[in-house]
Amino acid sequence: MDAAMARRSRPQAARTTVKTPKVSVLVPTFNYGRFLGEAVESVLAQDFQDFELIIIDDCSADDTREVAARFAGRHPLLRFEVNSSNLGMVANWNRCLAAARGDYVKFLFGDDKLAGPTALGALVSMLDADEGIVLAASARAIIDEGSYRIDQWGPLAAAGRYPGRSTILRCLSRAENMIGEPSAVLFRRDKAGRGFDAEFQQLVDLEMWFRLLEQGDLAYTPEALCCFRVHSRQQTKANAAHQTGEKEFGRLLMKLDNPWLWEESSAWQRFRIAHFLRRSARRARLQEKAPLEMRFRQSVAPLLRPVYWITGEVVGLCGRLYGSIRKRLRRLFPSAPQRMEWPRNASPPARPS
Repeated sequence: MDAAMARRSRPQAARTTVKTPKVSVLVPTFNYGRFLGEAVESVLAQDFQDFELIIIDDCSADDTREVAARFAGRHPLLRFEVNSSNLGMVANWNRCLAAARGDYVKFLFGDDKLAGPTALGALVSMLDADEGIVLAASARAIIDEGSYRIDQWGPLAAAGRYPGRSTILRCLSRAENMIGEPSAVLFRRDKAGRGFDAEFQQLVDLEMWFRLLEQGDLAYTPEALCCFRVHSRQQTKANAAHQTGEKEFGRLLMKLDNPWLWEESSAWQRFRIAHFLRRSARRARLQEKAPLEMRFRQSVAPLLRPVYWITGEVVGLCGRLYGSIRKRLRRLFPSAPQRMEWPRNASPPARPS
């Protein structure tokens, strides 16, 4: 009995449990040391604090490592890692995703930043509202290299809930990412499956959004909750110069070729998808997309095809004209430059010296 009492009286090792964060904020970065401090500060200054912050550097040649290490030494929420070799953009995204522990995932690229201290909480509340919502997105404030606001993007004008499949069809029939870049999106980690598809370069995010939206709906707000930076060295500019997105459109549709595409799309949407498929095949110089393009085209009544073609050309012309007029008006009547900084009542951490 004495031995038993002695065993009971021994001090027990303290059981420590690691709390799982609600959100994993993932910052994949490569040679963005000059912008990384702003990105990290915008996360650390959030009102919503139930998150982990993971930065993974893909072997940058600039001061990215030094900038991230200074933050990591001061903030327990931040984890910083450097790849042993350069993995490339998509593989680094997937490494970040594999390291995430949160219920929700928020990507923030090293050259972007959150638009204000309430941004993360606003996106979280959109997913918390309903388990059927798998993806939350917002408009984006467009900033230049000096962090001055130059525009705002947001193809979905109205706030609200958008059915997943109809959102996919809307994107396909316009050949446009109407949801946003990873920095503008929050999604459920358990729905992400295998991660991002390395077969894509430009449409890699849209392919993921489509897979998520086949499982649920989108919540959207026209309030700009993130800042998307436009600068000379970003990958998007290189992809646009090589028409990478147009070339990948057909490949994306071939991966998505499910029965519901035919059952739930309108004749107009099928015609427009066929139009963009033909253009994609021409850009990519591939023939395997031709049968799929013909299936979409032949599913539209012959008498409607010329009507839809003319309508599409007119809509496209009006869109280009609107964009041109908008640019000219901005040049003629420039607004005062607005630098995207924290409001005075916010207290972000000081930039490391």
